[in-house]
Amino acid sequence: MILSDAIKKIRKIQIVTSRAANDLFAGHYRSAFKGRGLEFGELRQYHPGDEIRFIDWNVTARTGRPHVKKFIEERELTVLFLLDVSPSCRFGTVNHLKSQLAAELCALLSFTALRNNDKIGLMLFTDRMEKFIPPKKGSRQALRIIREALYFQPEGRGTDIAAALDYLNRVLKRRTVAFVLSDFHAPDFKKPLAVTAKRHDVIAVTIDDPAEKNLPDAGIVHLSDAETEKSILIDTGDAGVREAYRMRNIERLDLRRRMFHSIGVDNIALGTDLPYVEPVIRFFRTREGRRPRYQSSFPRRRESRNYSIS
Repeated sequence: MILSDAIKKIRKIQIVTSRAANDLFAGHYRSAFKGRGLEFGELRQYHPGDEIRFIDWNVTARTGRPHVKKFIEERELTVLFLLDVSPSCRFGTVNHLKSQLAAELCALLSFTALRNNDKIGLMLFTDRMEKFIPPKKGSRQALRIIREALYFQPEGRGTDIAAALDYLNRVLKRRTVAFVLSDFHAPDFKKPLAVTAKRHDVIAVTIDDPAEKNLPDAGIVHLSDAETEKSILIDTGDAGVREAYRMRNIERLDLRRRMFHSIGVDNIALGTDLPYVEPVIRFFRTREGRRPRYQSSFPRRRESRNYSIS
């Protein structure tokens, strides 16, 4: 793609996603994500309706009147996109490649975060760490993230989610909102994901294509694994073959969903064949509903949710 075409595509994504960020996500995003904790704001006399647990008993005893501590939430967040750029994500049979859908979602979430004055960063990975853009603020940072998400050319051929999570834990010590965007075709990463979810607010964004769930009746087909380059001939005209393929993928998706749930990681399930805005809005709204009124400075384990396209 020539430079002018690339600029036009980036600009188009910027316009579409920034509009959605302004119109649809403005309030939901802020309420869905917690700040880093609470810091002391002021001490004042108790008023009816104040939380009893915030009464300062020492001051109350000394003055003879009940006083409460008021806290201010540290609002500024750091948002990091861990983007899988392995060959299996450069696949799609309907409206988008998986990689294009992931890039658009990065753009949408980037502009939403910027509206709330949050820092945004990007980590590109395959079976190795490909590129890391440290979190910072500003529209130029958002445009850089879009450009890299769309046009970065990786060197690796496989997918190592565990290594990407380990890198996150080493380079970002402060609590981060981490969106992992991948098709999650990778060796076992449950334990590293569980460890990371205790340190950071991790959201797994799973991106799948209909052809990965059901085979069409197309006769003898040559299938090739984009990452291992192994190939096989199968007869898609055989109903038994198609059913076995379908059941195997139902089992794979169910295991993946239950794995996220067991370690308390939220999952936004997207597909290349349907719009992605509604599942993301549903994710924000649901997190709004379960967000505690007051929070401590330490993250708690939470029940995970799955937000898929219905």
